[in-house]
Amino acid sequence: MDVEFALKREKILVTSAWPYANYLPHLGTVLQCLSADVVARYYRLKGEDVVLVSGSDEHGTPTEVEAIKQGISPKQLTDRNHAKIVQLFREWGLSFDNYTRTENPVHKQFVQEHLMKIYNQGYIFTQETEMLYCEKCKRFLPDRYVEGKCPHCGYERARGDQCEACGRLLETTILVEPYCAICKSKPVVRKTTHWYFDLPKLSQKVNDYIVQNKQLPGNARNFSLNLLKEGLKPRAVTRDVRWGIQAPFPGAEDKRIYVWVEAVLGYVSATIEYFKNRNEPDKWKEYWFDKDVKTLYFIGKDNIPFHTIILPALLLASGEDYNLPWNVSTTEFLQFKGEKASKSQRIGIFIDEALGLFPADYWRYFLIATRPEAKDSNFSWEIFIEKVNADLNDTLGNFVHRTLTFINTQFNGEIPKPEALDEDAKKILSTLKEKVETIAEEIEECKLQSASSTMISAGRIGNQYLNEKEPWNLIKKDRAKAANIFYVATQLVKALAIVSAPIIPFAAEEIWKTLNLPGSVHEQEWNEALKPLPPSHKIAKPKPLFKKIDASEQELEGRLEKAKENLAKTV
Repeated sequence: MDVEFALKREKILVTSAWPYANYLPHLGTVLQCLSADVVARYYRLKGEDVVLVSGSDEHGTPTEVEAIKQGISPKQLTDRNHAKIVQLFREWGLSFDNYTRTENPVHKQFVQEHLMKIYNQGYIFTQETEMLYCEKCKRFLPDRYVEGKCPHCGYERARGDQCEACGRLLETTILVEPYCAICKSKPVVRKTTHWYFDLPKLSQKVNDYIVQNKQLPGNARNFSLNLLKEGLKPRAVTRDVRWGIQAPFPGAEDKRIYVWVEAVLGYVSATIEYFKNRNEPDKWKEYWFDKDVKTLYFIGKDNIPFHTIILPALLLASGEDYNLPWNVSTTEFLQFKGEKASKSQRIGIFIDEALGLFPADYWRYFLIATRPEAKDSNFSWEIFIEKVNADLNDTLGNFVHRTLTFINTQFNGEIPKPEALDEDAKKILSTLKEKVETIAEEIEECKLQSASSTMISAGRIGNQYLNEKEPWNLIKKDRAKAANIFYVATQLVKALAIVSAPIIPFAAEEIWKTLNLPGSVHEQEWNEALKPLPPSHKIAKPKPLFKKIDASEQELEGRLEKAKENLAKTV
């Protein structure tokens, strides 16, 4: 029985915020998907039962507004963008088990059924309310249909659902100097009836969840507790729009569900869909009701209230004992030229533009190595060049290439057989063990920036070891001692293939293939990093893993602008 318990695999559900399908994701958006991917890849290497889900958020006013601007239907827009996102995410190496969409019938059905459970539990009520209406466009203006000045911080371009500057949840009627986002005209106030989620009824339960959840990072915890202190207000569940999931409540046939209510429920529906496609229709319940399961969410700080307050409240209100978010790993903003990246305003570097300039691993490493975990960061070509050239090329890539090239030229491509290892060699292997363990701890604590730094430091130790020992000179006098040095160096290379796999999966696979090891690096176990390569094992001829960026910041900026122009012509 004890042996069975020890061998039991842990179930882990990993998710990332659903990107709006009104346009392609920018670097700030893909960072959340990438963070989730790194953690999911790590836990797979640990042998855990991992499910990684997310999807395109297609409904709501962001999509409808963009479709109107382009003169096409919202469905045409999201069909096109979702297909592009799926393809680009594959090119970025994102390993979703299910990257779905809110137009999926499984999602629509689950949302309607779940909201009816909340309705039957007494947490939904109707109320006549005043809403902004555009007489020129002849439509009510919910959420992104209206912009104006934030009443809390004074930000000039606040949207009707949330202020991008201070993160406060808003209602359109409290905006200062509001205007229609489509025609820019001043709206009037009209009465309409909506269905509301009674959040105040759940204040204590949500507060208890946040206080008792020690996994929540400080920024998510403090922001959420401040909102609770101010007092939660009922939140409209319905909207007067044409695009979205039809509200299931009696009398609400002409209403659609508020996008943020249905989108956060997508984490559940995406899990349901995944197991339904695997012909295991009930297995999703293990990930949502088994209390030993960890659910990990990766979001930006502007999404905090939707994941720490609205999602837990929606799950609690159903009357069923759902798992609430175990950890909500929240990054600060990745800014571009001092401004928050924005799809709707086309501010930032977008994921198709990025891949047109450099390979996915360059961007993956850069985003994780500079992940804004404590404060907002500003994209910089200078830092990008430094991370690629100094870290990937000169440190990790250089160590791997020089080690494997020397073995090919001096040892006939075979791992040298070691004699008794000296104290320096033993110290290197001991330090390697510490590095592998540290990377694991840092990933499990969602300190991904630190994990990437520790990974590079393992390559740095390898370079220092070779530089100090100078085996290219030593081999002329003492071949056995040189063999020992490269035997140790190859253990570092193998370890780097495993521990780098979550962050730079393409380069890691290339190292694994060059080591001529069976299968894929992504099918291995984390502990395989510390298992030595056997002497006489034949390796393949190595190729450089990375290329140095030989361009100025101005040149790269010019290339980016050209990429934007070329891609704009293809849309």
